[in-house]
This record gives sequence, C-alpha cells and structure tokens, in this order.
Amino acid sequence: MSADQSSRMTAREAIGLLTGTAGFTEHRPPPRTLPPDGPLGWAGYDAARERAAERTGEDESVVYGTGVVGDRACVLLAFEFGFLGGSLGQLTGDRLEAAYGLALSRRLPLVALVATGGSRMQEGMVALTQLQRVAAASTRLRAAGLPQIAVVRDPTTGGGWATVGAGADVVLALPGAQIGFAGSRVRPPDADPYAYGAEGQFAAGQVDAVIPAGELRGMVGLWLRALGAPGGGGGTPGGDGPAAAPLPRAQASTASGLPGTGREAVERARSAQRPRAEAYLADYFAVRLPLRGDRCGGSDPGLLTGFGLRADGQPVAYVAQCGTPTRPAGYRAAARTIRLADRLGVPVLTLVDTPGAANDAEAERAGAGAAIADTFAAIAAARVPVTTLVIGEGGSGGALALAAPGNTHVTADSYFSVIAPELAAAILKRPPEETGATADQLRLRPQDLVELGIARSIVT
Repeated sequence: MSADQSSRMTAREAIGLLTGTAGFTEHRPPPRTLPPDGPLGWAGYDAARERAAERTGEDESVVYGTGVVGDRACVLLAFEFGFLGGSLGQLTGDRLEAAYGLALSRRLPLVALVATGGSRMQEGMVALTQLQRVAAASTRLRAAGLPQIAVVRDPTTGGGWATVGAGADVVLALPGAQIGFAGSRVRPPDADPYAYGAEGQFAAGQVDAVIPAGELRGMVGLWLRALGAPGGGGGTPGGDGPAAAPLPRAQASTASGLPGTGREAVERARSAQRPRAEAYLADYFAVRLPLRGDRCGGSDPGLLTGFGLRADGQPVAYVAQCGTPTRPAGYRAAARTIRLADRLGVPVLTLVDTPGAANDAEAERAGAGAAIADTFAAIAAARVPVTTLVIGEGGSGGALALAAPGNTHVTADSYFSVIAPELAAAILKRPPEETGATADQLRLRPQDLVELGIARSIVT
C-alpha cells in the first residue's frame, strides 16, 4: 500500500489496519433527528448528506466501537473523509462524545484514526461548538488516567486536528499526511508546504513519530502496552501506586574505582570515552518508544524522552540528558513526559548528564527559567516514583531539575555540583591553577554526594 493509498483509506479500512483478524464491534449513540437541511436550514444540506452516504456506505463522518490492537482492548474511532470531508457536525459530535464516554465507562484507552477537514460549514457555529464537546470528553478521559493515542491520516486539519489529533497523549502520523490547523485552501499563498506535512510537523515536535501503514498495528500495540495499565492514575504516598523504576546497571567505563580528587571526578565525567545516555537506555529497555518535542514548536536533540518496556514487560517513562547543555524545549518535553507518566501511573527514570542549562541569548528568549521551573514542578508534583541516575556531569540547577529528591543515585563516572569548578574559581577570583582545589572544596565526587545525603548510592 503506497503512502497516498494508506493515508486516504476509509474509516473501516483504517480500523482494520489496526485490529486485523481480531475484529471490531461498532457502537452507535442514541439517534437524533435534525431539522430539515440541518440547524441552519442550509439549502441542499440533506441532499449532500444523502450523496455522501451513498458514496461511502456511512451515515456520518465518524465510526467508533471496541476492538483489540496487539493484545490490548481499546476504543477505536475513525473519521471517514469521504463523508463531507470528514467534517464535524452535530451528529459527529454525538459520536465523538459517545466514543470518549465508552472508553471512560469501560476504562479502556482510546485510539483515534483522524482524517478531517474541520468543522462543517453547513451547520455553522453549531458545528464549531462540537470542538468544545470533544475537549470536555477528552478532559474527562484524561482525568481518569486513560491514555489517548491519535493516528493522523491525510488530511488532518482544522478543529479535528486541534482537538482529537493534537490533543492526544501520543500523536503518530502516516507518511506524507497533510497536517495542520490551517487547511490547504485557507493558508497564506506563500506558506511553506513542508510545515503542513507529517514530516514537517515531526521536525517541529508536534508529532511523535511518522509510521508507515504496514508498521502501524505493531507500533500502536506497543504504545498501548507502554502507556501502562488502564486507569493507572498515578501513585499515592503510602498507597498502591506503581513500583519505582529499577536502577540501570552501570555501563563499562575505561576508568576503575572511584575518583580520588574533585578534579579527577570532573575529568571522568567529561571524558568522551565514558558511557552516555544511549548506552544506558539500550541496556535498560527491550523496547523504546520516543516522544518528540515540547508541543511549542521546539525540540532538543540533547534530551531524550519517551516510554519503554523492559524485558519483563514493565513500562517505564524516561527522560535522559545526553551530555549537552539542556535547552528550554528539552525541559518542556521533560515536564510533558513526567506529567503524562504520572497521570497514567507509570514510573519514571531520569538520567542526568549536562554541564548545565543552555545559557545563550536564544535560550533566554525561549524561556529557560520558566522551562526549568516547570520541570522542577513536574517532579515535585509527581505521585509516581521517580528514579534518577547521574551518569556524567551534574551541572547546577540545569541538572538538579531532573533529579528525584530522595531517590537520586550516581555512577563512578559522575559528579554533581552547585557550579562547575572553573566558574566557581572565577567567581572567587582564584587563579586557574586553583581550580582543582576548588573542585575538592565543592565536594562533588560520587562518594562525597553519598556522604552528604545528596545521593543514595553509587552504582558500580
């Protein structure tokens, strides 16, 4: 199936792509009778609906019901673009609200296969207000700790993208799909078409992955497992919340033993030979499913976020610094991931490795302080356990923002400091040759951190 064929499949073909032979049980909301030619009395509207029904075999632009994807039961809803461009009208709103309500009552995740041009003009403001109904229904599902996955097909524009699509916890897209709030006929004439496509939205951090149709069933099945048990809803202190994420194993290093001095600790943490986040994550997870972007148009390649499955099937969310200064988009993506894991009841693993937060002018314009503050807040508010391992540099507040209070551990190749020793020496007006002594005074070695109560253990 080509990219164009897969993205323009019918609603039932899209559902079948995910469920395969497992089957699908359709549901319908209680019937509603509209006035002739709809709520506006738009001349020819009834005739247009009849032609759409004859052409597609559907009587509305959304089909929904229950099915199984992989080994997980879920509620599926799919837009039929052939029915008036998959547009949202009053009866569409009935079906969407009913689909979210079905997921809520049965405590099932919801998977939406979206292909829509937006709100239906023939119903005017009545159609537009269906977006408020969808947003409210989605919010109820979110409050219940139930995951929402969107698969965006071609095209997905307007209010359908801004609610069912972009409002989901995880957004997957088919290759080449047109995606954006502005449809093709209402954009500026000189608009860059790349910005309105699946690949462009992925680059901008608005889509988590672009998945070929043939891989979609397996990928959605993995995501349903990685997002945890239905209705996880976070942990509660002293309650029956999820177990903490296990500590990663120490990865092989060229150095042995613990550093003897502060300078040695810093040199080992900065060494190009010591293991980085990718090595730890590859060893830790059997399956890794990345999340991308901060949903504000930015992404930080030096910070990895997502969910994964360990070899025993345990889901864990992860946030991992990769040794570079972390940018505001990275902190926002981290906060997004931690809050999602908390809502779904999935434990979190953070890997700390940064010389500090990015401090260039662009980072300040992008809201570095607010983004770091939000990450601190996300960890402070988390009801699920957060486990932290410092695997390299722990540079000041930019590193501490991702560290779990009371559950931070360190490797022998790491340090954690209020400030880099070179900067500390400069602030204290000491000559460069005193940097090593300053590092010793800062007590930043792994063993110092354990003795000070900052770290619980050294992972060796």
